[in-house]
Amino acid sequence: MTGSAVTSTAVHAASAPLAAGKAVNGTELGVLIFFFAAVAVLGFLAARWRRVADRRHLHEWGLGGRSFGGWVTWFLLGGDLYTAYTFVAVPAAIFAGGALGFFAVPYTILVWPMVFIFLPRLWSVSRKHGYVTPADFVKGRHDSRALSLAVAVTGIVATMPYIGLQLVGIQACLDVIGIGSNGSTFQKDLPLFIAFIVLAAYTYTSGLRAPALIAFVKDTLIYITVIVAVIYIPTRIPGGWSHIFDAAQTKLTAVNPKTGKPSGSILLAKGNSLPYATLAIGSAMALFMYPHAQIGVLATRARSTVRRNLAALTAYSLMLGVIALLGYMAIAAHFTTASLNGNAQHAVPALFDWAFPSWFAGVAFAAVAIGALVPAAIMSIAAANLFTRNVWVDFVRPDASPQEQTQVSQLVSLLVKFGALAFVLGLDATSAINFQLLGGVLILQTFPAIVFGLYTRYFHRWALLLGWASGIVYGALVAWWQSSATQHHFGSQVALIPWTHQKAYIAVTALVVNLVVLIVTNFVLKAIKAPAGTDSTAEADYEYEEIEPEAPQVTPVVL
Repeated sequence: MTGSAVTSTAVHAASAPLAAGKAVNGTELGVLIFFFAAVAVLGFLAARWRRVADRRHLHEWGLGGRSFGGWVTWFLLGGDLYTAYTFVAVPAAIFAGGALGFFAVPYTILVWPMVFIFLPRLWSVSRKHGYVTPADFVKGRHDSRALSLAVAVTGIVATMPYIGLQLVGIQACLDVIGIGSNGSTFQKDLPLFIAFIVLAAYTYTSGLRAPALIAFVKDTLIYITVIVAVIYIPTRIPGGWSHIFDAAQTKLTAVNPKTGKPSGSILLAKGNSLPYATLAIGSAMALFMYPHAQIGVLATRARSTVRRNLAALTAYSLMLGVIALLGYMAIAAHFTTASLNGNAQHAVPALFDWAFPSWFAGVAFAAVAIGALVPAAIMSIAAANLFTRNVWVDFVRPDASPQEQTQVSQLVSLLVKFGALAFVLGLDATSAINFQLLGGVLILQTFPAIVFGLYTRYFHRWALLLGWASGIVYGALVAWWQSSATQHHFGSQVALIPWTHQKAYIAVTALVVNLVVLIVTNFVLKAIKAPAGTDSTAEADYEYEEIEPEAPQVTPVVL
């Protein structure tokens, strides 16, 4: 079966999209390679984009010179935050379980007004003091290298599964195209290694400028694909939208003979309200704790640019709601978990392969693949900056020059990418959304140190550190104990709340543990008058606003 082989019935077309021995679809692969090569060239050319005084300085390589204006920032943040998680993992969760997977839609609605309040303050204090990472701010605000190290290490570790999720998106597209269906595991994984070697090369060379430039291509491809999909695919399914929802309800409420329970429904089932709410709220609170999300804000050239873009980025929430419905479309096209080789992550790529002509299916696969590479690059840069500033400089080489810091970040960005490869190969990819949710369990524990610190020093640095440690230990242990049909550990990120019969997102319950320990130990530390350190910031720093400079001249590129 190929994308161009469209039949009159969805049942026949969707019967065996990933059958062993399936031939590689040359058209789809060719289009994907074309766009991948194009963005790779853009990535290398980005090193010559915008004239700068010294490219060897970390704020140039790791923050793009803090010079991005409105349009660049909008595409950069969109390219950073709407990833393979958006295009593959969310529809896959809805394909497999129905309504609970829609938590991603209210989560992206909640996040923008929330971060509109505190991110401009983070931009201002960071610009005033030259902070490159959120851990830099934590160290300056709380006078604690230990707390700064905790934030940095958490950011690096939490980013690993998120980068791994991008790999899952690329792998799903390659599987559907037919790569590796007739070969060994090495042959199947080889394209992934090649893609990440190229990604590592242009990220090493161009830094944050590479994903910022490529994000224009990525977002354009995604918008085109989504608009075409939501208009065209329902016309390929007899009965259109009415049948799509009816088929989803019928499939999801059918009793699974192995479990004796239905897999889900198109409305929230009894007992799922609290998991749904905590997944949405916890994910919204966690999103901008990730270093890759904050790096896009710190790279902007003006506080007003931050505010404008956070308001405008709500447009992506509408797109996510449409993308989520692709999971129901795959059900209506008679795809099943069995026909997808037991991996729901193939639902959207297989749907594209069935519904579109081969040439446009290739465009859609390119949108998914590039939508994975752009955030993967930003994530690796952000993690590398954390290591350089808050591990290397703070504990190994305090006198490291700006050039040395840049070199260390470049090398660490390579290690982070291939560390993510090892991470994803060691975990079950059939429920890839768990990769992002697992990262959220960890990164949400940095919320008090960062967000509370933007407004007050009432909480003692040692109390913040003890609260963080408690939340991390509780969250990691509970997540480790969760099993699924395919995985003994980290099988789910929703677990029973202790001493209750209710389930909730582990990140939220871990944050509650964090806050309880924080409040109790803070009371004790203040009572014994433990030294609180010196605040390097002033209240006026949090409202600091530079006069926005004129856009720099673009350096011509000679091809």
